[in-house]
Amino acid sequence: MFQCPICEQNTSIPVGGASGLPQNIHLGFEVEVAGYMSKIVNNSIHKSHAVKKVSTVAKTHQMEISRALEDAKEVVTKLTGAIDGNNRMIEEVEVSKRNAFLAINQAFEILQQTLEERRKTLLSDLEAISLSKTTALTLQKEQFERMVEDIGHYTDMASQILQTHTDHEIVALGGLIPTELQATLKTVQTISLTPNQHSNITVSVKTDDLIKQLSKLGNLFQNYPSPSSSACTSTSVVKVGTRYHVKVQSKTSKGEEYPHGGVEVKGEMRSKTHNGAVVYGEVEDHRDGTYTITLTPQTAGPHQLLITMDGQHVQNSPNDLDVRPKRDYHTLCNAQQVIQCNRPSCVAIHDNGDIYVVSYDHCIYVFDQTGQLKNTIGSSGRGDSQFSSPCGMSIKGDVLYVADYGNHRVQKLTSSGKFLHKFGQRGSGQGQFNGPAGVISDSNNKLIVSDLGNHRIQMFNENGGWLLTIHGNGSGNHSFQSPRGLALDPQGNIHVATHSSDTIKVFTKEGVYVRMYGDPNGPIGLAIDGEGYSHVSEYSGHCLSIYDPEGNKIHTVRNLKNPCSTALDPRDGSVFIANNGANTVLKYCV
Repeated sequence: MFQCPICEQNTSIPVGGASGLPQNIHLGFEVEVAGYMSKIVNNSIHKSHAVKKVSTVAKTHQMEISRALEDAKEVVTKLTGAIDGNNRMIEEVEVSKRNAFLAINQAFEILQQTLEERRKTLLSDLEAISLSKTTALTLQKEQFERMVEDIGHYTDMASQILQTHTDHEIVALGGLIPTELQATLKTVQTISLTPNQHSNITVSVKTDDLIKQLSKLGNLFQNYPSPSSSACTSTSVVKVGTRYHVKVQSKTSKGEEYPHGGVEVKGEMRSKTHNGAVVYGEVEDHRDGTYTITLTPQTAGPHQLLITMDGQHVQNSPNDLDVRPKRDYHTLCNAQQVIQCNRPSCVAIHDNGDIYVVSYDHCIYVFDQTGQLKNTIGSSGRGDSQFSSPCGMSIKGDVLYVADYGNHRVQKLTSSGKFLHKFGQRGSGQGQFNGPAGVISDSNNKLIVSDLGNHRIQMFNENGGWLLTIHGNGSGNHSFQSPRGLALDPQGNIHVATHSSDTIKVFTKEGVYVRMYGDPNGPIGLAIDGEGYSHVSEYSGHCLSIYDPEGNKIHTVRNLKNPCSTALDPRDGSVFIANNGANTVLKYCV
């Protein structure tokens, strides 16, 4: 059956017409059908249809056909572009293959060179050990030979005297010969006749583990970083004029961390007011699949953070940001919150707002944001998660580092109090302590500890391995006594509150002296905000002093009582003070 294109009435195919239809149902079919349609329109039933109406319908179909041709042309253009894209990708695969081939060969050439250098070193060491042993044995042998020669000399003389000399001559020489011979024999008795070197030269080249590692050395990645799987880490509150860092981790579509750089990563901060003003970020490619984007907002108000990878948004992008004006420290006058806490020695704030307070009661109190006690960590003692007059603490994510002053060690705990690790013991050697009073962790997870009794600062890796010591003993601006509070400025420099020296000393992370500032009275606590402003707790001065990044005092909070520690809320910059003498923790909002 066919349908009349004018009146839409169904009409049978003329007799014998169906057998003439093409077997290949494509364009030929459509053309043949069109012929039958023409016959239908012109037969006796439908001949009355006006030609004008047919023409109108035909124009409609012509337009539809034209649109179909345009659509087809557009699709063919896209397909042609896709084909070109695939051809380019095939070429890029070959380029990637060549680059990977060169990288693999280069890596293994370096490995072969290293192994060859190590082989030569071991053979050189072997030659040196062999020479040392041979020389020592040869010298000992020559000593024995001289003794044999001396003994032989005296025995020959004695035999000759007995055989050829008269009684008077024997009387004259007889006393001398036995004395010299006995002296030589006594010397032999005082030395070891055992070889002074053993013959064994043991070689230990443990290849099993190395072979296992070499058998798995290197990886090939055919998956490219996926923006939808990659993510950025950022905070929700930043300050005008403050450098703001966003971390980006690239991952494959399978969620695996991509260990290489070279991806196009961009970041911008767009104001929702101020006519949509945009700040573009500086991108640092660490070449290990991670990136750091640095932005400096210029205006306050709501903003949107946009992070893209190869032109597509990563996870957590776009993200809302609250850009706040710079701090007005002169508003720090009256505490907005007072938390009762017995003998607080240090305060630190978790990212979730919980308030952790180290107490000379040999424990850590945990308060929620309203000041209600929610947990107590530790007790008095020398065991794991036990303390003796803990003085300092820092929080990194969900990990606590506690300066366990009386036990001369640093303990690592989870934020819920589970013991993880400890390091240090009493002493003055590397990695030993005489009353650790402060501890902080830098962006590379290195731990910096103020060793109060040894008048020095020590740096460790995250597992407690010693790395560096900054000695305070001596004379000159770099010297200090009784270091307590520690803090890092935005440039990564180490600020040290020197309690007995009444000043703040600044060192690079390599331990090089930079400068000193302030005239605090017994500084103990120290915290530095993202703008570089230092907050110094003056134990003997009963106040909190604030210094600008150049070291000028700009404000003082008075009427405190032996403040021991200062901490800043990572969310909004609120200032917390461990007010030891009043058994309180105070919160000031900026």
